[in-house]
Amino acid sequence: MKKIFKYLKNYIPLVVVSLIFAAISVIFTLYAPILSGRAIDLVIGKGEVDLSGIKKIILQFALVSVIVGVAQWLMNVINNRITYLVVKDIRTKAFNHLESLPLKYIDSHQYGDIVSRIVADVDSFSDGLLMGFSQLFTGVVTIIGTLIFMLTVNVKVTIVVIVLTPLSLLLASFIAKKTYHLFVKQSKERAELTGLVDEMVGNEKVVQAFSYEDDAERRFEEINERLADASLKATFFSSLTNPSTRIINNVIYAVVGIMGGFMVITGKMTVGSLTCFLSYATQYAKPFNEISGVITELQNAIACANHVFDVIEEEPEIADQLDAYILGSETEGHALGKVELSNVKFSYTPEQKLIENFNLSVKPGQRIAIVGPTGCGKSTVINLLMRFYDVNSGSISVDGTDIRKMTRHSLRENYGMVLQETWLKSGTVRENITYGKPDATDEEILAAARLTHADSFIRRLPNGYDTYLTEDGGSLSQGQKQLLCITRVMLSLPPMLILDEATSSIDTRTEIHIQHSFARMMKGRTSFIVAHRLSTIKEADQILVMKNGNIIEQGTHEALLKQNGFYHELYYSQFDTAE
Repeated sequence: MKKIFKYLKNYIPLVVVSLIFAAISVIFTLYAPILSGRAIDLVIGKGEVDLSGIKKIILQFALVSVIVGVAQWLMNVINNRITYLVVKDIRTKAFNHLESLPLKYIDSHQYGDIVSRIVADVDSFSDGLLMGFSQLFTGVVTIIGTLIFMLTVNVKVTIVVIVLTPLSLLLASFIAKKTYHLFVKQSKERAELTGLVDEMVGNEKVVQAFSYEDDAERRFEEINERLADASLKATFFSSLTNPSTRIINNVIYAVVGIMGGFMVITGKMTVGSLTCFLSYATQYAKPFNEISGVITELQNAIACANHVFDVIEEEPEIADQLDAYILGSETEGHALGKVELSNVKFSYTPEQKLIENFNLSVKPGQRIAIVGPTGCGKSTVINLLMRFYDVNSGSISVDGTDIRKMTRHSLRENYGMVLQETWLKSGTVRENITYGKPDATDEEILAAARLTHADSFIRRLPNGYDTYLTEDGGSLSQGQKQLLCITRVMLSLPPMLILDEATSSIDTRTEIHIQHSFARMMKGRTSFIVAHRLSTIKEADQILVMKNGNIIEQGTHEALLKQNGFYHELYYSQFDTAE
């Protein structure tokens, strides 16, 4: 709750205004029983009715009703605004913080779980918060106001009500504490279910190709069953709150009625005053019923908020130093491309060693190919170069400066990256190509697309460069999506390039054209090429052969073949002996 109130501080003026309207609503609501009591006392007996006095009271009652209605409407409008502003701030904070989290956090969590926290959990939190505002504001003011009005009518009966009524709140609190863990479980199960749905929808082709539908349905039913069970238990136990508190409040009402009846008989209270007091007893008990109901919703809201705050409070990646070096600041914004890796040691988990004592010196403009069996650490080297992960020991420097001492933005801005996994955003073809250079002209876009041989298939699309694509590329083939990713890099042309299996999804004929484009693109630029098809890296200035996280061979294509070592074995395993 303290964390939530931190976000409320920004909207204190709105909270104050809402409280004012709540007070107006409550004061006039509590004034209504006084008018009713006066009207009853004007009915003295048969034929002894003060009609003119009753008419005045009816007009006053109508005016009070209008004021109460308007005040409650304005209070609800303001409470809605407060709630959705707070929720917007929390959701924005969560998403922005997500952008600053280290890649290992994303790698170790289901995407659907993260989505559920930022979308579904925040929505559930907003529902509870809105109800909390609406009921708690009026509830607290009603309790205070009713006490004041009751004390003016009869002190003894008021004391009885004050002593007995909080019992309902204690009972509600007891039940709420018991149900909190059920709401936490409900939130976790919902996140797991969202994760499964996201996984299945995102990989539907694979699911159908391997006839996994029945297994997916079984997994869904299992998680859905657990979610239903947690939800039903949470709802069942929390629903005990309201009837339990109503029983207590009804007993209190009966006690007040009996005491008041004896007072009327002894002449210590009028019938009108008793009616007024009974109305106040109901008004006083009502907020306790409402607050007890709200406590249930708040338990769910707090459980969901806790899920969101887990993301917000996750340790962000190490921030750039205040005096961090901006790569390229001394060379017109472009790095020279000199890269040094010295005694680099890195592993994703302490118990599983990966890269040990890795050393590499790359001159500006050199093309470095990295080859080796699956799991040898090729892509890990790329992650380290881009500083998606920091080295455990040793150092990586660009243009003589340790990359940990420069801003991540300037480092990554000087790299162009094409991965094996294509990534497109929801938007037009043009927007996807200009992702790294939003201010590119149409001429620059066309030139880049022609160089990558993407222009021909783009023009065949329904709206050419303005064709809208979904995040998975829609009807585009894997090769066409890859061409768009390559075009994106070709457009910005940074001083250093990383090509991680960049042509793995492209047909052989197009790949030949792309290789010529890559050759032009890499000219004068430091390039790191990860490839399994060794025929594509013959022209590299230096080939690194990796195995178990170490460089076991290093040299040009011809030199490595002459060594008759591991590279020789890898290369000829891709061709028959005759070739």
